Amino acid sequence: MKHVVIIDESPIFREYLRIKLADAGLEVSVAINGLDGIAKIRNNMPDLVIIDYHLSRQSCTEVLKEKKQNPNTASIPVIVMAQRIDQKKIIELVQYNVKKVFTKPIKIDAIFATLAELLQVHFDLDDTPSIMEVHVNDNILFIEIAQGLNREKLDLLRFKIMELIDLYDIRVPKIIVMLSDIKLSFADATNLQKLLDTVLQASRAKTRNIRILTKDDFTQKFIAGRKEYDGIEVSSNLQYALEGLLAEMDGTTEFGEKKAEIISEKILQAEETAAPESVLLKFGAEEARKTLTIEDMRERMENMLIAAVDDDFVIQELVKTTFEQVGATVESYPDGESFLNTIGSKNYDILFLDLLMPKVDGFKVLQELKARDIKLPIIVLSAVTQRESVIRAFQAGVKSYLIKPLKPMEILKKTMEVVRPTM
Repeated sequence: MKHVVIIDESPIFREYLRIKLADAGLEVSVAINGLDGIAKIRNNMPDLVIIDYHLSRQSCTEVLKEKKQNPNTASIPVIVMAQRIDQKKIIELVQYNVKKVFTKPIKIDAIFATLAELLQVHFDLDDTPSIMEVHVNDNILFIEIAQGLNREKLDLLRFKIMELIDLYDIRVPKIIVMLSDIKLSFADATNLQKLLDTVLQASRAKTRNIRILTKDDFTQKFIAGRKEYDGIEVSSNLQYALEGLLAEMDGTTEFGEKKAEIISEKILQAEETAAPESVLLKFGAEEARKTLTIEDMRERMENMLIAAVDDDFVIQELVKTTFEQVGATVESYPDGESFLNTIGSKNYDILFLDLLMPKVDGFKVLQELKARDIKLPIIVLSAVTQRESVIRAFQAGVKSYLIKPLKPMEILKKTMEVVRPTM
């Protein structure tokens, strides 16, 4: 039996790969950091090593150097995964028998094609076009699914839900599943059931705290016809779906209602046909724990480079001091103009962006980043009173936001949700 060692600190991707490889009849060992990975390679003598580029307690390069120095393991092929890696570093990896480097988000079909070639094993893979994103706002878990239901994505969804609930320490899970550009039929019943069961089991939410937002008739009839889903509300209007779930938000639901109007218009137009798209692992990956300490976060955020664009000096200093605790560097800008003049020469891991600023505001920054094809995680900063601003941000595609006044721990948690610093 062929043996694979997976070295990855992300439980989402690590567990997904472990299950898929085991289902294909392979023996699998997992390592949670570089030090653990070295031991697993030495003790198991695998046929393949799959390793994340950024690891704690021994870097990827250190693991590969030790593997190369051992004549028994030097020839073992390696697959490397990284969120961001320059061409020079990729070239340096060739000497360690690295066969392929995948950048995240990873195309599932591409990585399994490589695995099949290296291991001479067939994988049963669902290639249904599907885009899936999960994020938390106002302690509500938003699950957005577009184009179709894909089994691979649903397997990943289970891990992502559990991580975010732990990360935000959500005691009473409230979930909105938004199905966009999806029309289902009887042939999709198995995957729809898997979606609903995954949400229920992973979140342990009560059915009365789950809303399904869709215009699809089959989905509405499917849920209505099954006792196990009794209590789950299906709606085509997010304003109605949010009723009661946003009660904790500043004592008013007005903001939620405003936001509901624009999202409902934006995401629920189901099309008869959808353009084909590669299945992507789009989830940001972070290791979440029920009790996160500063040291936990330092392991994942140290050496990050962060941009804070806000005309409020107090906010700039708050973001700076917050990330100083975890060893990250923050560069502040008082307006969008100064940030845009610099962004071309910088490689930021994440951007904190105020919306209403002098000279060039946050909306123009969003437009310019899109025009320049600059892609980086963005967390919008807004005051609750600036409802129209957040609505426009949703229109621009921003999904994560923090409401002022800001709290240091919420800043760190939101960062861990949006970007995996160690990747």
